[in-house]
Order: sequence, then structure tokens, then C-alpha cells
Amino acid sequence: MKKAGKLLFCMFALTGALYVAGQGWPRSESRRYRQEDMAAEGTERNLPEQVLTRTDGELREEQEDCYAFGKLAEEEQEVYLEILEALIHFRENVKLSSCDKELISRVFQCVLNDHPEIFYVDGYSYTEYTLGSILKKITFTGSYQFSPEEVEEKQKRIENYVNQCLAGMPADADEYEKVKYVYEYLIHHTDYDAAAKDSQNICSVFLERKSVCQGYAKATQYLLNRAGVTATLVLGRVVGGEGHAWNLVRIDGEYYYVDTTWGDASYQEVGGSDYPPEKIPTINYDYLCVTTEQMELTHTQENVVEMPECTSMDANFYVREGVYFTDFDEEKIEKIFKDSYERGDTYVTLKCEGSDIFRKMQETLIGEQGVFRYLDCPDKAVSYVENEKQYSLSFWL
Repeated sequence: MKKAGKLLFCMFALTGALYVAGQGWPRSESRRYRQEDMAAEGTERNLPEQVLTRTDGELREEQEDCYAFGKLAEEEQEVYLEILEALIHFRENVKLSSCDKELISRVFQCVLNDHPEIFYVDGYSYTEYTLGSILKKITFTGSYQFSPEEVEEKQKRIENYVNQCLAGMPADADEYEKVKYVYEYLIHHTDYDAAAKDSQNICSVFLERKSVCQGYAKATQYLLNRAGVTATLVLGRVVGGEGHAWNLVRIDGEYYYVDTTWGDASYQEVGGSDYPPEKIPTINYDYLCVTTEQMELTHTQENVVEMPECTSMDANFYVREGVYFTDFDEEKIEKIFKDSYERGDTYVTLKCEGSDIFRKMQETLIGEQGVFRYLDCPDKAVSYVENEKQYSLSFWL
């Protein structure tokens, strides 16, 4: 850019712009700043920048099912497309159509929330170009963790995992069944490990088979999107204040929340030290397709865009599986236990609509020991878990 007058060249490198699930929101931004009075030096400089090569319309069409993109204003969507194009092609010094730094930061997070396949970016830097005190433009450069060649190699390995996973999905699965399949598959094939490599992206799950919440959530999103189910990333906190990540999914036109990380039931304590380990469940379904009201019992959103109010129970796991109780029904309880024994299940979970029914279940099945009417246990001993937050009772068979 050639301009008469004093041109001040200012660079800010942001290294704290990303939310790191499990470690909380960054409270400050680390910046590097440099200022040059180019006119005083008697020199002129052509400022490097790159521009988009794809049409705006093409990129827009591809974002049709991207939740965060759809929640942005028109100006923000333009910046979204510019950042997305830059990240896809590893571009540097891309001129953005906005000089609003807060907008850029917000939109950058939206891009990553919508695109788990961009696993090779963990931040960005931007350069401000000012004329005197007037900010003239901003250029954007992604912080690329890997070279294009390294990304290509990792992507091939990711595809191997994804193809193997999706090959086991029933061809006639409806959207709920696809979500359930991915939920179960990831839990069975991933270990929670706070020290996992690349824990904030899909590589930890697909390549290392271990991760933390953000890796689980992005892997869930990636697989569901590949299976044709709309899903996005949700960021926030859980009980205790720890940063956390989960998913929003759309099933038959209705939105639900899914938390694959909390679906790992290994943290639950089972009464009786000699209870057979092979009978302890590996999956907790309390966080598979739940409402906003249910999720807010344990999770608090801090997302960059507004999330919908999820009210439908049609695709909730317990409703779909026939173990959801809107009233106390002994015949239904008996049938659930009988069917579970016939299938060879190792445990039964009963989910209640609210606290009143849950208390009735507790009183009858546990307090009055009514559960033994349905159990095949001559020694009159049973291991169980009560989840008062989710109004559910689980009994081991």
C-alpha cells in the first residue's frame, strides 16, 4: 500500500484467543507489538497480503448446515468466509473486510466451532496497518501447527479411522441411531487422558485413541457430519467451574445436546468391592440427546453464539429405548427387567421425568427393596447407582 504521510506498521500476535476445554477461558491475550515510522525513514513499502481465490457464493453454500455461521450477521459472515478460506489453504497476511478486532476473534472461534477438520490451527495473528492514528486495514495469518504435507499425512490416517467407524453403522440407520452409534463407538474406542497429545482436536481421538472433552466433542461432530447429521461444538463449564466442551445435534429437525465425554460411565462408583468388573457399564446414556433444561443441571454454556432452547424429548435415549417414566408404572418396570435379562444386559437404567417420580422410584425400589421382585439374585444383594441430577436409577443384573 502506497500512501503519503506517516505510515505506522503495527503487529499484534494473539496466542490466547482460543478456548481450551478443561483449562478454562483465557483471561488475557499475549501480544507482540512493533511500530515503524516508515515516512521518517524516507522509504515506501508494499505491504504483503493475499486475497480470496474462491467465490463468496461457493463458500456460502458449503456453510449451509454450519450452525455458528448461520447465527452471524452479514458482516461477520464475510469475515468468517475470509478466515475459513485462509485456513483451508494455509494462507498468510490475508486482508480482512473488517478492522474490528473483537469481531475477528469471535468469528475465528465460530469457524473452528463449525469445522473440526481444521485440526491443524490453534490460534492466529493479525497485523494492523495504520495511517497516523487511523486504522486502515488488518491482515490475518493462522497459527499452523503442521505443514501442509504433515496435515495430508495425518488426514489419510484420520480417514482410515473414520471409514472403519462408519462402515459399522447400519445402512438404514435413522438420525437418532446414527448419533447413538457414534456416541457408543467413540466411548468404546477412546480413553480419557488429560495428558493426551493434540487433546484439543480430532487427532487425539482418531490417531491416539485418547483425549479430553474437546477432542471427544470435535470427533463426535466430525463423525456425525460425515454421517449426514448436523452437529456443532458447544463450549462452557460444568459443575465445579471446569471448562468443558460438548455438542449440539439436530435430529429430525429438533435440536438436542450430546456430551460424549460424560457418556463414559467409568467414573461411577459401584457398591461392593467384589462386583465383577466385566459387568460394570462403560456407557452412561444420561447425556445422549437431552434438553436444555436437563443439560443445565450440570452444564453452563459460554458459547460465542446463542444456542437454541432444546425442548424436544422425541430423540432422547431413554424415550427411544422405552425406559422413560412420566409416572410410576410397575408393569413397565417388570417388562424392562425381563427384557434386559433376555437380551443378556448387565444392567438396567430407569429414567424419570422429574423429582416426584424419581423419589417414588427410590422409595419403592430401594427403600422398600421392591427391586428384588424383578431381580434374579437369591442372595438379595444388588449394586446400583442413583443419579439425582438426572433423575435416573441404574441396577446391575
